[in-house]
Amino acid sequence: MSAEARIKQLGIVLPTTPKPVANYVPFRLHGATLYLSGQGPREADGTLLTGKVGSAVSVEEGYRRARLTGLGLLAAARDALGSLDRVEAVLKLLGMVNGEPLFGDQPKVINGCSDLFVEVFGEAGRHARSAVGMGSLPGNISVEIEAILAVRG
Repeated sequence: MSAEARIKQLGIVLPTTPKPVANYVPFRLHGATLYLSGQGPREADGTLLTGKVGSAVSVEEGYRRARLTGLGLLAAARDALGSLDRVEAVLKLLGMVNGEPLFGDQPKVINGCSDLFVEVFGEAGRHARSAVGMGSLPGNISVEIEAILAVRG
């Protein structure tokens, strides 16, 4: 089943890709590689979700926020490619968690995005990944994730 068909079957609605707030682009396609700029978690109305995971934000809520971030990354990929069916494979994710100093469950949080990508792309959604903790993130967002995808011509 194609990625676009899976999205429809799962009832997933992709958000609008946010406009950059500085001197960068939301994606860069170079040859057969698509680089997606880091995004944070946004509710359907565009509200950025903030707070430190491990205190103000639970691991479960962090997982949800990473999934929301993944939806934003999928929207940017669709904008770049015209269709998610052009994604050959998800190569790499870098997931950053704005956590309390002793918080150590970053992988459980970033699984929200990883699980989404496997749901949408199947085996092609499995990827290399780093899940790291940060002392802070821009605007105090809870999660930031960037991705690298292999694409078909």
